[in-house]
Amino acid sequence: MEATSFVPTAFYNGSEESGQPQLKAWPYTALECTLIIIAVVSIILSTVLGNILVVLAIFTSRALRAPQNLFLVSLASADILVGALIIPFSLAREVMGYWHFGSVWCSMYLALDILFCTSSIVHLCAISIDRYWSVTKAVKYNLKRTPKRIKRCIAIIWVVSAIISFPPLLKSKHKEWECLLNDDTWYVLFSCTVSFFVPCLIMILLYCRIYRVAKHRVSSLRNGVSDCASATPGTCETHHNIQNNHEAEELDLEESTSSVHKFPKKHHHKKKDKPKSAKAKRLSWTSNRGQQHRDQSICISQMRLNQLREKRLTFVLAVVIGGFVICWFPFFFTYSLESVCRKRCGISDALFNFFFWIGYCNSSLNPIIYTVFNRDFRKAFRRLLTHGSRRTT
Repeated sequence: MEATSFVPTAFYNGSEESGQPQLKAWPYTALECTLIIIAVVSIILSTVLGNILVVLAIFTSRALRAPQNLFLVSLASADILVGALIIPFSLAREVMGYWHFGSVWCSMYLALDILFCTSSIVHLCAISIDRYWSVTKAVKYNLKRTPKRIKRCIAIIWVVSAIISFPPLLKSKHKEWECLLNDDTWYVLFSCTVSFFVPCLIMILLYCRIYRVAKHRVSSLRNGVSDCASATPGTCETHHNIQNNHEAEELDLEESTSSVHKFPKKHHHKKKDKPKSAKAKRLSWTSNRGQQHRDQSICISQMRLNQLREKRLTFVLAVVIGGFVICWFPFFFTYSLESVCRKRCGISDALFNFFFWIGYCNSSLNPIIYTVFNRDFRKAFRRLLTHGSRRTT
């Protein structure tokens, strides 16, 4: 998120007539420029390629096709745009010492930078709410969690982010070689509070609540398993997989309907019906007992698998949010502090720049988190990379 000029005014003298800055000295030596370019290009490549892998993994892996993962697709898309449209121009200005791309693109650049940063944190806030509802209102909410609803939520996220991001640009002030946002104290405090501090507080509170609920459910796992063991055929399936049970009910209905239609054909053979009916009852009783054991095994396996996947995903998303907060909190804190006390705070330009670039590093962090902490993503990434290398060979 863009905040202020990187380059101290001591580096150049402005010329109103020429419209170009007259540099007193380059901000960095040749060696420093080389190291900065290598580091930032590495961030750009890891951001773009890593998040493209995330999008491909979700669309190609069966284990990752849950509707809620569309949030991660949209979040990865925002990070891809940061790496492709924002970081390269930030790098150019950092190395050159001034803005070289005109006032029109400056306005677009600032707008997109704020938009992508705001949308990232609003996405994470929406993911936290989605996780909270999926844990506290599991059955009821999962029925409503369809791809169409998730896409609608994503559209709302981008619209809200745009509403927050674009209007302040009307008051942006910058010369031809500068690219600055409005640094009024009221605006800085308001924007930081609305777009960062409040969503972070919401996410932290929600994940604390999710942790408590998950801890309580782990302690009651044995009770759930014993309930499955004593459940009648189909009961457990109804609790854990409503759609599969609905199909089973349709099959049972078709079987009962066909038996009703077949029954009148043999109704006049009264003597032959009784032994066949007794034999059918014995076969039905044996079949029901076998079906009950199968339902119990399926129920226990589904319960353990669902809880394991929910636990893994919740943990991964908690790490993602924690990484975002750790990367961006220093910037937003110093940005807010600087707007209040200005130069009296003694925040150096080098420290502010460091916090700023640490925030950009967050865009390349999520694919690494998914790889390290989530087995489904790790398998999908390995398959994509292996398949790509085989095709190349």
